[in-house]
Amino acid sequence: MLPLVCQGVEAIRILVKEQEYRTNMKSLLITLFFLLAVMMGHAENRWSMLPDGSIEWKTDRRLPHNDHIEMSGQRVSTVVRYGVEADGRLHLSLGMVWPMLRTVPNNTHASLMRRVEWNPLDGMLVNGRSVDAATVESIRLKGIMEIRSTYKSNGLQALYQCFPSVDQPAFLIVVTLSNPTKNTLLVELPAERCEWKTLEKKGVKGSYTIVRKIEGVHTLELPQGGKVALTASVQAYSDQKGEKELSLNGTDELQKRKDLVEQWLGNLVLESPEEVVDRMFAFSKIRASESIYQTAGGPMHGPGGESYYAALWCNDQAEYVNPFFPFLGYGYGNASALNCYLHFARYMNDDWKPIPSSIIAEGQDIWNGAGDRGDAAMIAHGAARYVLTRASKDEARQLWPLIKWCLEYCHHKLNAGGVVMSDHDELEGRFPAGEANLCTSTLYYDGLLSAVSLCREMGEPSSLSKLYQRRAADLKKSIESYFGADMQGYHTYRYYEGNDLLRSWICMPLVVGINNRAEGTIAALFSDKMWTDNGLLTQEGSTTFWDRSTLYALRGVYAAGYPDKATDFLRFYSNARLLGEHVPYAVEAWPEGNQRHLSAESGLYARIITEGLFGIRPTGFSSFVLTPMMPTAWDKMALRKVRAFGADMDIEVERSGKGLQVTVTNGGWKKSYRVKPGESIQVKLS
Repeated sequence: MLPLVCQGVEAIRILVKEQEYRTNMKSLLITLFFLLAVMMGHAENRWSMLPDGSIEWKTDRRLPHNDHIEMSGQRVSTVVRYGVEADGRLHLSLGMVWPMLRTVPNNTHASLMRRVEWNPLDGMLVNGRSVDAATVESIRLKGIMEIRSTYKSNGLQALYQCFPSVDQPAFLIVVTLSNPTKNTLLVELPAERCEWKTLEKKGVKGSYTIVRKIEGVHTLELPQGGKVALTASVQAYSDQKGEKELSLNGTDELQKRKDLVEQWLGNLVLESPEEVVDRMFAFSKIRASESIYQTAGGPMHGPGGESYYAALWCNDQAEYVNPFFPFLGYGYGNASALNCYLHFARYMNDDWKPIPSSIIAEGQDIWNGAGDRGDAAMIAHGAARYVLTRASKDEARQLWPLIKWCLEYCHHKLNAGGVVMSDHDELEGRFPAGEANLCTSTLYYDGLLSAVSLCREMGEPSSLSKLYQRRAADLKKSIESYFGADMQGYHTYRYYEGNDLLRSWICMPLVVGINNRAEGTIAALFSDKMWTDNGLLTQEGSTTFWDRSTLYALRGVYAAGYPDKATDFLRFYSNARLLGEHVPYAVEAWPEGNQRHLSAESGLYARIITEGLFGIRPTGFSSFVLTPMMPTAWDKMALRKVRAFGADMDIEVERSGKGLQVTVTNGGWKKSYRVKPGESIQVKLS
């Protein structure tokens, strides 16, 4: 606890030095209460971090406790609802989803789904007797769920390793039984195999078969020190698609999953003094990357949540997560991003009709039930950043027409105030957004800036680059004149014309480098009107929160040049999501969805680091702006094995006197820069 107190005192000292705190006693008191909450939160964490990169919950008296986590593979996704009862008993429920086994009607939510309550060791006999439920001792998470328990009556120990198959339509539980006692134990398990056939009329491809089974030795004598592993699985297949029941080797499947997780964790590695942020960043790479499905329409990244699969969205995929994959160097992620943009490119048109919000049913249909949500601006922002960071001339040629079309569409939608009109925003009418909202216009602005850089790479005439530059400059002025407002005493933005309540999306100008009202906007975001234990409220006075706006806001606060403040709140948020009561990823929302682990939000968390803390903005296929925003309490930080721009580079930042020493290394190429805090560096890789 003492290091946390010292951390808090140091943070207060830094904050008091900032100009806004010299005269604002209310803000100082809010900060003091906030830091106290952080320290109390650390003291009451349910989970802890282990040296092997996992997190662990050692069961204690705080029972019962229940939680849920989603895990995904290329052909299956599972929401595991798990818990430990007051007497230590394990509860497991598998929310199974098979995205490519389509149901009728074949709409957004038409994946075959079943809830299966199952503990593979139910029905086990030991020494000829039924056994009482085992007592759970600990649960660990690191891309795999490991549950350790002991049967008190006979000493038998059970390790459950729960995970989705990497490339098969099955969720597996590898159960390892071990005998630490001095006595030989006779273990008998039922030869279990349950099969269900779905109704033929309910499936796009007719009836589907669901199989739950246990494979391995079913009766054996387990001597002292002996171990045995069993493979339990829930799988599904379609006879009409020529699929058959699988016999799975749990050990092999487990190793494939471990290898894939280590691949994600081994690239784009954050090193900082904040271990909880480092670990949350590592876990975010897992959730952002695993949720890609091998559909008939190619690889499709899906949000998940037992709702959104085998489909693509302009916000979740095109805007949020796709620009992240080139940094990670995950080939399947890059392939899914390219595939996503190419699907949306099919809907370009000469009549300037809006692009659909979502492409569903493995690419066979669309959903546009909310009308134009600013979807073209979402694509322009995401695709332009993706293309530059991906640094593939071939992919750029394929996507450049889409980027230009989306930018031109937005230009056609400018109103008399010079900002972009849309029917809704990405919240699709849950909260008012007016005829033109701040989010859409700022995304369009960012797309224009990236397009200027792309013009040079694509060999476009200078006239096009100058056109985009002029439009961006005009739009920046219009954003200020149309949205700029004093709200609740803060010099910030209104979200739409007529808006009189603070909204979380006022952070968007900060994200795209518009800092005219940065101080007032940050004060509003972190005020008691907006900030809660779960991050930002969507709207002042509501109880609803969506993590996506909190994640954008934290990135924006770094980008605007307030790293100390951003880090305090990032630490608080990361601790809650990684080590608190609902772990270990960023969530979608509450109360809607009960804080589902939708995957693109984890991509947004990762972008806080790449684009906020390190301030990386692509300016070409081998060039970028680097604006490190290292907190004053840190002496150094590094981002290693950055795979963007066709490179495999390390970025190291160290404090040197009153400045920063920044070193970029790519193979045998190395360059150092000496800069002031907050100063930008133009990096040209060689």
